[in-house]
Amino acid sequence: MTAALTVSGLQAGYGGKPVLHGVDLTVAQGSALTIVGPNGSGKSTLLKAIAGQIPAQAGTIKMGEVDLTRMSAQARTRTGLVFVPQEGNVFRNMTVRENLRLGWDFHHHGPAGRLAPKLDEVLQLFPEIKPHLHTSAGLLSGGQRQMVAVASAMMLDPRVLVLDEPSAGLSPRNAQLLFDIIDRIRQTGLTLLMIEQNVQLGLSVAEQGLVLVMGRVRHRAPASELAQDKSLAALFLGASGSHDAHSPDVF
Repeated sequence: MTAALTVSGLQAGYGGKPVLHGVDLTVAQGSALTIVGPNGSGKSTLLKAIAGQIPAQAGTIKMGEVDLTRMSAQARTRTGLVFVPQEGNVFRNMTVRENLRLGWDFHHHGPAGRLAPKLDEVLQLFPEIKPHLHTSAGLLSGGQRQMVAVASAMMLDPRVLVLDEPSAGLSPRNAQLLFDIIDRIRQTGLTLLMIEQNVQLGLSVAEQGLVLVMGRVRHRAPASELAQDKSLAALFLGASGSHDAHSPDVF
């Protein structure tokens, strides 16, 4: 197995107080890992530390052989680790096309003529937003804005795409539409790391799952196995009995 992303002994938190305690994880090249766990377990803190939004207090973060641990968030993005935060991930006063162009401009310094082929390539993955290219992002639905956020990240040619609760605040229908797109992205061979409030949906597009509890890795397993583990669901994911097909599994 070739590791695309390796986190070893990671400790991070706020104001000098650690939230994460020695977290280890590995995401294989071309695979997807979904992190789940109860509220307050440190999931968002983990992604922020990996993306360089907050500093690591101890441990290392590597993408392939490149040590990202002391790199700025911007440098990590340029290296190929692209983070889509849960909020504030689009410019609402700009059109969809302008949002996508920003991603291109950040990463590419070649002829602007190459933008059109890249834009077409990305829009093949996001046909739902193609009719809205000249619409202000602020006028879109929540689901459409989230698609724009992920599409903008794809304009950066990521090597590892990191998603923070992509379905948060979306209706079940829009959440499913978004995850259909995420699954298409996964099938291109891109490496994915995400946390997701809708446990079953998040695990459905991943090869591996990891349970984080109180800043520590409590369990890791193939995603399909984790999704069917009723004891873990009851203990860590707040699920009991059968899942409601019409609402996300929020924890």
